[in-house]
Amino acid sequence: MSETNADFAADQPFFTALLTPYRSLGRTGFLILFGAMLSAWAIIGIIFLSHGAWPIFGFFGLDVVALYVAFRFNYRAARAREEVSVSRTELHIRKISPSGKSEQHRFNPFWTRFSVARHTEIGITRMAVETREQSVAIGSFLNPDDRESFATAFSRALATAKAR
Repeated sequence: MSETNADFAADQPFFTALLTPYRSLGRTGFLILFGAMLSAWAIIGIIFLSHGAWPIFGFFGLDVVALYVAFRFNYRAARAREEVSVSRTELHIRKISPSGKSEQHRFNPFWTRFSVARHTEIGITRMAVETREQSVAIGSFLNPDDRESFATAFSRALATAKAR
């Protein structure tokens, strides 16, 4: 029975990370910004409409629609995420696209290498988990500071898994 508990403990992740794209404007901020823009466009549009320049009022409407569509695409892209976990016996990466499609990758931590590409001015430009047969990029949507902190923590976790 102690072997079963030891095997169970070995399979328990000691490192987990949920990577999500950073969005500086939350829902409340979006509503405030969009409300302010709508108000400004409505006031300016009414001024042009009262002066007989009705086409400008219509073009302002197109601007509102275009901006709304751009924000919708941006928020849809923010639904992407990556779940990374490391246990003594397994490295698991689950990538979820904005549409909800899931892609899973499982590796033995002893046979993986964490590859980090750096640029002198930008910092980390690419991170990937590699084996002989496969390379899986991770954290491509992270900002430079988040890439650095994830790379440090993940490297440490992978080293821990290999040392156990």
